[in-house]
Amino acid sequence: MGHVDLVIIGGGQAGLATAHAARRAGLASVVLEAGDEPVGSWPRYYDSLALFSPARFSELPGLRFPGDRERYPTRDELIEYLRTYASQLEADIRTGQRVVRVTRAEDKFTVATEAGLELTAELVIAASGGFGAPHRPALPGLDTFAGKPIHSSEYRNPDGYAGRRVVVVGGGDSAMQIAAELAGDARVSIATRAPLRFVPQRPLGRDLHWWLRYTGLDTAAFGPWLLGRRMVVDDGRHRAAVASGNPDARTLFARLDGRDVVWHNGEREHVDAVILATGFRPEVGYLRGTGALDAHGQPLQRRGVSTALPGLGYVGLEYQRSYASATVRGVGRDAGYVIERLVAQRRGSSEPARPFAPRVLWRRCRLAFGR
Repeated sequence: MGHVDLVIIGGGQAGLATAHAARRAGLASVVLEAGDEPVGSWPRYYDSLALFSPARFSELPGLRFPGDRERYPTRDELIEYLRTYASQLEADIRTGQRVVRVTRAEDKFTVATEAGLELTAELVIAASGGFGAPHRPALPGLDTFAGKPIHSSEYRNPDGYAGRRVVVVGGGDSAMQIAAELAGDARVSIATRAPLRFVPQRPLGRDLHWWLRYTGLDTAAFGPWLLGRRMVVDDGRHRAAVASGNPDARTLFARLDGRDVVWHNGEREHVDAVILATGFRPEVGYLRGTGALDAHGQPLQRRGVSTALPGLGYVGLEYQRSYASATVRGVGRDAGYVIERLVAQRRGSSEPARPFAPRVLWRRCRLAFGR
């Protein structure tokens, strides 16, 4: 059984960013990645996926994204970027090591993997992200639907959907991308509880992520509340497609019945496929029994630092510290913060006050536009 300062669980973008921050802090760390290579969940996403932030806002600390800085990288481009990042990181990354159990005794963690590896450490950071466990909501009739409902994590491309009737459930970017792609060959509805909310991709000529960063809304405590937790970042094409009825937008159905969908107005129609673009939940089952999770299996944490177990942290959770916390552009900032707080925690120091976003908003905008 080996011992290190820090065990990082997960070798995707969150784990790699954490390993970078750990090295800068002088911590000896090991990254345990369940897959065959340290690229996270990206290879399992649909083929046409493109990032919603430009390359200049889609990189980890210490390595620029190659090519045109204003383009929106594809899934495969990001996978290659993560491969390059991992190869240059000089970190101890061990693949094929799915963590199955974490225990704590005498101020020390023991981390065990499915392959039989055991490590002890003073610190553990769960960086397996917030996208490991597909969320399948309990929709009326879903369990008995005669078709095969799939989660967006299982969708790859439009092959096999031509001429079919498809309902995509969800109001975020992935739901819209999948629905728009399928609408080229299938009859598609995108079904949501609330109306679709489109946000311009480049308001006033600047990418949305530029505005979020330089106004401070990205890291403001009220940022997610102000922006909304579900929105579609759009260059205008998706809004126009929905306005034309291809795909059409509908209020979430009342129920599924056999092979039919029953809408709230009483309309009933045959449906061939239901795709649930309904998000994910953190994959942290290895922490069960430690007291680190609530009754629903969600991490008890504040800004990425466990409120239940000293020495335990998280990187890559949705809205952990900012609007971008679960994205490739947000994990680097969060990783540095969590490492700093865990080290300070051991010394008994308190958390510094968080800057109030409006205090810096005007200064940031002046600096940015003055360049």
